[in-house]
Amino acid sequence: MLKAVNIKRFLILLALAIALGILYYTNVIVKNLEMREKQIANLYAKSIEYIVNSPGTSEFTFIFDQIILAIDFPVIVTDRERNPLFYRNIEIDTTLSKKQREKILRREIEKMEKTFEPIKIAYQDTLILNYVFYGNSKLVEQLKILPYIILIVAGIFVLIGYLSFSYIKKTEQSNIWVGLARETAHQLGTPLSSLYGWLEILRTKIDNGEDVSNVIHEIENDLNKLNKITQRFSKIGSKAELVEEKISDVINSVIRYFEKRIPHSGKKIMISIKGDMDAKAFINRELFEWVIENLLKNSLDAIENSEGKIEFKIQEKGKLVIIDVSDTGRGINMKYRKDIFRPGYTTKKRGWGLGLSLSKRIIEIYHGGKLFLKESKIGKGSTFRIVLKK
Repeated sequence: MLKAVNIKRFLILLALAIALGILYYTNVIVKNLEMREKQIANLYAKSIEYIVNSPGTSEFTFIFDQIILAIDFPVIVTDRERNPLFYRNIEIDTTLSKKQREKILRREIEKMEKTFEPIKIAYQDTLILNYVFYGNSKLVEQLKILPYIILIVAGIFVLIGYLSFSYIKKTEQSNIWVGLARETAHQLGTPLSSLYGWLEILRTKIDNGEDVSNVIHEIENDLNKLNKITQRFSKIGSKAELVEEKISDVINSVIRYFEKRIPHSGKKIMISIKGDMDAKAFINRELFEWVIENLLKNSLDAIENSEGKIEFKIQEKGKLVIIDVSDTGRGINMKYRKDIFRPGYTTKKRGWGLGLSLSKRIIEIYHGGKLFLKESKIGKGSTFRIVLKK
């Protein structure tokens, strides 16, 4: 949940960072363009001023051809009384009367004066003859709007991403609840079906007057199993106490329970354990047994033939204890090695869709270790690896 909140915050902060970056960069470009246009307007004004102060000059053609025609922003030249004399790059209907055109130009002058201070054209630096009013070009105006367009588009994409992420999280939560229900049924199914079997055996033995102590012992094992299942589910969401345990003892206890019940499935499967039998690690026994059971069940389901092999290999490496769980099952395509740990994901018609996800969370969140698919080959089998701290 905390991770989901952090991702949502990251999306919002990223959107703000992009927005601020775009605004800053566009603002720099606009300022540079405005400065350039101001320089051109100043050059235009100084050129006219030069002509006024230099009688008999022949530079009119140069000014009008090289400077005025190069101007791409709106310009209005007025007399000292601010009456429009000349304008450029302002769209005015030529069919309008002179008075109407002058009215439009005066409105434009008011707008321009609010944006830029007019440039004065003076004779001998004392007598003001004209004013040059100018505004932003279409390019600058478009650039000013551009950031807001980008922000709106970026905002839409972020919103879509946010909603998509929320939908994915809701779907995942839904899959977790569905998977948890299936997992509960699956967990309870093994000891319950076993109890029904022992009950039938018990009835037969009682009718025949045989000793039933061994059957009672197995019934006790199944009842203890049901109690363990209750304890496991009660530990989800709470802080699990870790105790140093011999890993081989924990795995062997799970193997013994399953070995007596595998024949009922009609399969002949050999389960073995080898390696560093004295290796110890800090674990929560109930939760770790749950992981081993899930991996064992996963391997049993993967073995489709009547015979198969499941092997547990324990090894110590420095401060770590590594447990490899290998089987001779149908195998998994390695491109799905991450998907198999996703809640609700399953390739089986009769699947829980939560066992591997729960196992990974138990190892990584509660034990601070790792659980991953080490290797797998289609038709050859798979190997899951658990890494724990000593």
